[in-house]
Amino acid sequence: MKKTKLTILITLFTLSFYAQNNSPEKQLLSLQTLVSGLSIGGYGEMTYNNPDSGSSELDVQRLVILFAYKFDDRVSFIAEIEFEHVKEVYVEQAFLNYGVSDNFSIKGGLLLVPMGIINEYHEPTTYNGVERPSLNNKLVPTTWREMGIGATGRINSMSLKYQAYIMNGFVSYNGEYKLKGTNGLRSGRQKGAESIGSNANFASKVDYYGLPGLKLGLSFYNGKTQTTDKSIIGSQVGVLMLGLDARYVKNRFTARSEYIDASLSNTDLYNDASGKDLGSKMSGYYVEAAYNLLPTANHQKLDAFVRYEDFDTHSSVAGSLTKNTSFHRIETTFGLSYHLTDGAVFKMDWQSKGTAVADSKAKGQFNMGIGVFF
Repeated sequence: MKKTKLTILITLFTLSFYAQNNSPEKQLLSLQTLVSGLSIGGYGEMTYNNPDSGSSELDVQRLVILFAYKFDDRVSFIAEIEFEHVKEVYVEQAFLNYGVSDNFSIKGGLLLVPMGIINEYHEPTTYNGVERPSLNNKLVPTTWREMGIGATGRINSMSLKYQAYIMNGFVSYNGEYKLKGTNGLRSGRQKGAESIGSNANFASKVDYYGLPGLKLGLSFYNGKTQTTDKSIIGSQVGVLMLGLDARYVKNRFTARSEYIDASLSNTDLYNDASGKDLGSKMSGYYVEAAYNLLPTANHQKLDAFVRYEDFDTHSSVAGSLTKNTSFHRIETTFGLSYHLTDGAVFKMDWQSKGTAVADSKAKGQFNMGIGVFF
């Protein structure tokens, strides 16, 4: 009988190219480190949100249990079971990985779409702020995963990591129209649950890690949304999404940024058929800087950070649709992330959330949270 072991693990690729030891990504272990047999890990977060107006909320936002089974040196199966808000259960990832060589693997199953930073690296100890950046809610609908197959690998001589997948995509029509202006494509996530596969989509990402402390990423996604009836005019929307991201670490200073641009075609016909207000272009960015207030010799970290976001799900509209300026959001977040040890963090921050509506006043929100990753 094979021996069962508990290990610290995460399914995503190790970011070992970071030169600084205080990089949050140092926790991420590559599949090659898995022992033979079963391994278990997970992450979770509990949050408190207190907006200026309205009632406060306390929530077990998510608890994710990760299982991995390594059959031999080349074949492994990875699955994450997610409990959201205590009462909802999802499969976040579930895929078979075949290592063709040390630097090339083939994957198939329910996979995270490699767009930007947070959709792949969304464990609470790997980012600042109680809540994930809003950009990664409205434009990149984290956690965005699709059924598909593809390849991932490295070209060490060029300091490159690459991913490329054929996947299904967002559903736009399944008896009802799913997409709308306020949150773009988010309501079209299928999450691998009896997913419609009327159109194949392509997702890819290239990361460059050749400079000390710096990582640059370029993401690309192209295809059409899924529909249960292609004969219905306006039931499909074309999606072309581009992402740029950067992460930098030097001593106690860290910085990161993401830019997302999504162009949607056929939205005029979609809106005419559905009565919705889906934009033809969505775009936005955030920039963030943080500084560890504790000495580098301390095994704990106290990161003071500030993040600025500007994103619009109505960057452009088509047909007779009028832009909704309330969909252009501007947010500032500043706070503290106290890393008690690797894998455990206490967070506290303040957010200012505004829109481009003339004479509108930004709303404030205070947040606290606890996050673990093991």
